[in-house]
Amino acid sequence: MRLSLRIHALFSVFLGLASHTGAGREVEAGERSRPNILVILTDDMGYVDLGVHGAKGIPTPNMDALAEGGIRFRSGYVSGPVCGPSRCGLVTGRYQQRFGAEFNPHARPSATPQGITPRETTIADRLKAAGYTTGLIGKWHAGHIRGQRPLDRGFDEFFGFFGGAHFYFAPWEPHGIYALRKGTKIFREPEYLTYAFARDAGLFIERHCADPWFLLLSFNAVHTPMQAPDDLMEEYAHVDNYGRRTYIAMQVALDRAIGMVMDKLRETGQEEDTLIFFVNDNGGTPINFSDNGHLKGHKGTTWEGGIRVPFFISWKGTLTSGQVFDDPVIQLDILPTALAAAGVAIDPAWELDGKNLLPYLTGDAE
Repeated sequence: MRLSLRIHALFSVFLGLASHTGAGREVEAGERSRPNILVILTDDMGYVDLGVHGAKGIPTPNMDALAEGGIRFRSGYVSGPVCGPSRCGLVTGRYQQRFGAEFNPHARPSATPQGITPRETTIADRLKAAGYTTGLIGKWHAGHIRGQRPLDRGFDEFFGFFGGAHFYFAPWEPHGIYALRKGTKIFREPEYLTYAFARDAGLFIERHCADPWFLLLSFNAVHTPMQAPDDLMEEYAHVDNYGRRTYIAMQVALDRAIGMVMDKLRETGQEEDTLIFFVNDNGGTPINFSDNGHLKGHKGTTWEGGIRVPFFISWKGTLTSGQVFDDPVIQLDILPTALAAAGVAIDPAWELDGKNLLPYLTGDAE
């Protein structure tokens, strides 16, 4: 495979620059001509904290199965070494420096919009225009003033928070970017947040199984604060370093949550109708006790440890499973790849920086 994505361009940019209820029917596998699109986005995961990347002592069977049952990219990159810019790039398919989003949005009032500016068009905007039901569950971190919030940016449904982090055992937050919201309403969540996001993802998948949908499942795990379920903390009590023990327990909880979502796809007969992207938003950081292994640097740096991330694509029955690609890809490629799968023609005037990967994954590229 020869991708025209030029990794040196990535570094030059770095340097230069309302839910409703009711279950839908099950669908027969392969019934739709256009796939559902599921983007699973994780947060601050260490590069080698997955079984398929050599993790020791951290069982991640569900994430490993996703990688092994799909296509794993050894050279997966993101366009920003911290959460907000990376997410802005993902949902626009454009380098975030093009619209002034190279830094994390902050909670302080600002005369200048932070995150995705109103003139940008998101993946949700484009898929909604193509007839998809669109949802965001989890962390947004791409702008929090009116006009920038998920329901303003093409998402039909939203359960999550606007800011960069959130408690996992959530205290009541009555307002602001750290408040948990369902639609436009502040929401009090009693369940461990990683599991709650998986639960609502399952409900979204079940609710919309009769028609094509797009879901950005944007976990805040394993970002700080370091909080894990008691049963997993007890299970890993043999890990002497308390910080690393908590990280491992959070990672295992995240893996179980992803397993819940995959189970729902199978239960509703949608697994073969769903194109799945899995990517981490940036490299791991010492703050959460993650491990980047042999990679130099960490979150916040533009060394490999800050921008090289776990990256998988799976489309059961359409893309050949078990492939491993070495050529570089970037999270900006998710948007054009998803649009191609949905049958949406890309207008050059959009000036997308990502590339449709499907011809390379199917062997049709020249």
